[in-house]
Amino acid sequence: MNALLLPQRWWAALKREWLIYHLGDPSFRFMFDPAPDQEWVALDCETTGLNVRSDEIISIGAVRIVGKRIMTSERLELLVRPERGVSPESVRIHRLRARDVAQGMPIEEAMKRLMHFIGSRPLVGYYLEFDVAMLNRAIWPILGQGLPQPKIEVSGLYYDYKFRQLAAHQHQGNVDIDLRFATMMNDLGLPLRDAHDALNDAVMAGLAFVKLRQLRPSP
Repeated sequence: MNALLLPQRWWAALKREWLIYHLGDPSFRFMFDPAPDQEWVALDCETTGLNVRSDEIISIGAVRIVGKRIMTSERLELLVRPERGVSPESVRIHRLRARDVAQGMPIEEAMKRLMHFIGSRPLVGYYLEFDVAMLNRAIWPILGQGLPQPKIEVSGLYYDYKFRQLAAHQHQGNVDIDLRFATMMNDLGLPLRDAHDALNDAVMAGLAFVKLRQLRPSP
């Protein structure tokens, strides 16, 4: 074993124990367990806007991935009731009206259901950083911290895949690669579902993740 790995593993174990000790609700300790082998959760959120400090989550879609399979029978689809309603501008994007989200569940209940669904599995998503920031804002009052699972960004995997296809002389300087969702799905030969639906977007991100893993060079 590489001796340099020992301090890294020691610090990782120490950090894990520190986070568990400071967990606001100990019943969620299971999120720190070893992840099931070859399992992930792809997720997506629809929100009232793009401001992570003031906008709210109104729907969540998540689906489990096992090996090379998207387990659509093991999915989570939640409608969340916002405190401040929805604007006409956001309705045009996600098509969720005020009367639709009025039937949603409180955000705390939604977060608890989502965390139980995820377990300790790594998270997969397209521009996942935004979704995780929105989720963490809602989860912090429950846990006193954010989601601890590893996060895998699909657009980053796609960038690496396209970068490997470039000629050596093209690797110098900035490389302009189109990371738009529709472009990525079409390039990978994957089906496009209706966008701005949380479950559809989670399934498509999962499909892209599985395909990009298959396209990785052998070690």
